[in-house]
Amino acid sequence: MSKKKQAELRKSVAPYASSNTRASIIQLINSIVPFILLWFLSYQSLSISIWLSLALSVVAAGFVVRIFIIFHDCTHMSFFKNAKANRIVGTITGVITHFAFEKWKRDHSIHHATSSNLDKRGTGDVWVMTVEEYKEASFWGKLSYRLYRNPIVMFGLGPVYLFLVSNRFNRKGAKPKERNNTYIINGSIAIIYALLIWAIGWQAFLTIQLPILFIAGAAGIWLFYVQHQFEDSYFENEDEWDYVKAAVDGSSYYKLPKAIEWLTGSIGYHHVHHLSPRVPNYNLEKAHESTPPLHQATTITLKTSLQSIRFRLYDQATRTFISFKEFKALQRKGKVSLKGSRAST
Repeated sequence: MSKKKQAELRKSVAPYASSNTRASIIQLINSIVPFILLWFLSYQSLSISIWLSLALSVVAAGFVVRIFIIFHDCTHMSFFKNAKANRIVGTITGVITHFAFEKWKRDHSIHHATSSNLDKRGTGDVWVMTVEEYKEASFWGKLSYRLYRNPIVMFGLGPVYLFLVSNRFNRKGAKPKERNNTYIINGSIAIIYALLIWAIGWQAFLTIQLPILFIAGAAGIWLFYVQHQFEDSYFENEDEWDYVKAAVDGSSYYKLPKAIEWLTGSIGYHHVHHLSPRVPNYNLEKAHESTPPLHQATTITLKTSLQSIRFRLYDQATRTFISFKEFKALQRKGKVSLKGSRAST
């Protein structure tokens, strides 16, 4: 894609990069109110059946994901036109979703600026090793990476680490604004937890809250993972890396059933979001539909997205993801050199 066509593509999406206050307020209402109601019903249903309570918690977790998308838009300053309104709503939704607003805002902006750039990995993204890097890694480096990419660890332990560690502590060198925002959100969560435990007891509270957080966290990690980890995803070194190509070719269009698309705030249109982060979630579909070149983005479905679980290493020679099994097969056939790059044939 030429620079001229890239500029035209970004220009075609620009009209949708504007928030609508009415639409934003409606989304706040139809996201937060149902979540609170479902939480309450989940508590009430404990006297009937724990399974009914769990079922309601699963649905409530879906609304936590939707609230997170509002939080996410606020970090991009795209949910409201006013920056202060974005920060206030972002902090409130950060309490509900257990994410530190200013901390995540910084990390996520770096993710957008470096997505698919092999020379600038490490902040706000999923750990990806190339075939060469894995080949040259130490035993402990390989073990760490294999554990990290294991589905049980990533989607099972991942939410626990996210909510209890990553989101709760400030990074070294964080500025006062970022640090104080994390303290405010942590303190608010502690107060709300204390009040709810006092009101309904710790057993009932944990029975409701833990499934909600775990399911929402696992779903969120999955969405983030699958939208950049597809077979022919775009990855490039700094000297060849291109922002627009990273957005359109390095982010997928996750075509989801309408109900799930609604709960996930249309984040399946991830290629549109990376092309223009200022497009609020409720405009993503319209931006996609009205821009024919975006229809060429890699499309994945619930069924085909499951294939991404086996993708482990990025092969720069073929520009595709491969599994650990495929890597071993390449080694046996002598197609991986001592330096880890693909041997010539």
